[in-house]
Amino acid sequence: MKKGWIIIVVLAIILGVYGCNGYNGLVKQDQQVQQVWSNVETNYQRRTDLYNSVIKTIEGSANFEKSTLNDVISARSKATSVTVDINDPESLAKYQAAQAQLQGAFSRLMAVSEAYPDLKTTKAFQDFQTQIEGTENRINVARRDYNAAVNSYNLTVKTFPKNILSGLFGFHAKAYYKADAGAEKAPDINFNIK
Repeated sequence: MKKGWIIIVVLAIILGVYGCNGYNGLVKQDQQVQQVWSNVETNYQRRTDLYNSVIKTIEGSANFEKSTLNDVISARSKATSVTVDINDPESLAKYQAAQAQLQGAFSRLMAVSEAYPDLKTTKAFQDFQTQIEGTENRINVARRDYNAAVNSYNLTVKTFPKNILSGLFGFHAKAYYKADAGAEKAPDINFNIK
């Protein structure tokens, strides 16, 4: 009878240690995903800050087409007002759509700027073009790092036997950052040389 209790106690200790280690591992991976997502947001903030600077530069150019600039200002406002919950795929999709709208509006602004040689030659505008290219690269790297962290976390949460622990402790799979709608299609590039 004493042997049976010893076996039960040893099994309880083993399961307790496994449970504690499993829980701590899930917490660490969850925090890793949170930290990597923060890096994504930091890079988007950098882009927004750069856009704010160039908008001020463009506003200083009195002859510039105001409607295109207003589209960028409106898209920037929407992009910065969307809050995201990385545990909610719908929330992440809304955030992603707002960022894509801002990027699209700004692409149109950059295209229109070609018609304004005074603007194109300002030092601030030239610096912006260089910095935005680097920022877009940082955003892509941050998205890729986020998806890698989510992949690692989701594999842990969904595979046996940790899926039992994750279910008990409320750890659920997180949403991936997905490509913008239509990104799978090659862009139509048209060089109208006159």
